[in-house]
Amino acid sequence: MLGYDSFFVGGQWRRPAGAGQVEVISPVTEQPIASFPAATEADIDGAVAAARQAFDAGPWPRMTLDERIAVVSRIAPLLQPLIPDLARLQVDEMGSPIAQMRPLTEMVIGLLDYVVIQPARAISWAEARRGPFGESLVLREPVGVVAAITPWNTPLLFLLFKMLPAVVAGCCVIIKPAPESPLDAYAVAAELGQAGFPDGVISIIPAGREIGEYLVSHPGVDKVSFTGSTAAGRRVGAICGANVTRVTMELGGKSAAIVLDDADFSSGMPALLNGALQNNGQVCSAITRFLIPQSRYTEFAEAFCAAVTAMTVGDPHELTTGIGPLVAERQRARVMSYIESGHADGAKLLTGGCRPAHLPTGWYVAPTVFGNVTNDMRIAREEIFGPVVSLIPYDGEEEAVRIANDSPYGLSGAVFTSDYDRGLAIARQIRTGTFSIGDFKADLSVPFGGYKSSGIGREYGPEGMSGFLEYKSVHLPSGYSPAAG
Repeated sequence: MLGYDSFFVGGQWRRPAGAGQVEVISPVTEQPIASFPAATEADIDGAVAAARQAFDAGPWPRMTLDERIAVVSRIAPLLQPLIPDLARLQVDEMGSPIAQMRPLTEMVIGLLDYVVIQPARAISWAEARRGPFGESLVLREPVGVVAAITPWNTPLLFLLFKMLPAVVAGCCVIIKPAPESPLDAYAVAAELGQAGFPDGVISIIPAGREIGEYLVSHPGVDKVSFTGSTAAGRRVGAICGANVTRVTMELGGKSAAIVLDDADFSSGMPALLNGALQNNGQVCSAITRFLIPQSRYTEFAEAFCAAVTAMTVGDPHELTTGIGPLVAERQRARVMSYIESGHADGAKLLTGGCRPAHLPTGWYVAPTVFGNVTNDMRIAREEIFGPVVSLIPYDGEEEAVRIANDSPYGLSGAVFTSDYDRGLAIARQIRTGTFSIGDFKADLSVPFGGYKSSGIGREYGPEGMSGFLEYKSVHLPSGYSPAAG
């Protein structure tokens, strides 16, 4: 059993202010596998003070972009040898199958230059503009001290891709991983000291919701970057609004996959399975409403259910496993309550809907497909965050678009068709932040975020990094031109 006794605060390991401990529970065995200190408000105060000092008086925000990039560029080589351990730790703490988590971990570390450094170089940090009243200089400057709140699903991705764009922009960051998945964060923190960040630039303090709320509301924080549920996001937004704190929020989704009448089910099935059930269905952008033309509904339902029932449900450490356990007992109970709701509302259970008989221990739910769902049912309206898919029949493209858009969310989606022009015409009509044609993709070079209740702002690409920057307009004297740089 792993045991941690400190927090990574401003680049140093510090003992916690309190004496409490938090256990990390295996979703496979339901037994403790690690413990770490229970954070207190005093721990957050210390991290914010370190970050505030580093930003207000330290060298980091005053370095050139190239100097900051030189430090950040050391992180990938430090983490590369740890890929097997980082993948295993994430499987241990939140149950994602190793066959998915190992390549995802490799991708995250392999794309640090692409996701963090290239967008920073693409930003115009200083731009001269001439207007009717003379010349001005438009500057982009770091927003300040950032509170970054990350969820428990795909924890390494959120840790690195929130923290590093902020620091390369010149900010100082306090990042709060979820208490369910702190193990990979501790492993990364152990390597950060070798990268050469000045004191105070990065703090990592795993903690629960109460401490997260304290961090978000802290007067020393200039910007909040939050990823989590829409319910929690509403609370974060209320706090930030009251304090006029800048905020970016990437929240929940209930994304639709529109299958058109000319779609090739066999070629599209792997993307549909991946889009709905990767990470055991615990993905904010998952496509969990399948919109199927009435003329091909039975054909599709049979093919999809056959593919789902062929998936191996079991120990996520095994390479053959396609569906592992959910992250926590409360999450399993939540998913089962939605399955009960589907029954009560009149949906037809086509497969799954229960604990697999061969897995009496662990927080497992068999991948579940409901048929004959209508878009007013709870299982079609609310984010379940588990392996549950709704099949909704439709008549005509116009109705498919209407159903897809009839949602409080607008995060992702997809259309499956053999006519890509037709697919693009559909994509232009769907009110979501990302959309795929003939596949289910997550391209981290373009902005990611949602419409409606799926969030505010964007992450990734230059647009995502812009969330960690402020504009400053400097009006120049007549005839004066500043030196280059």
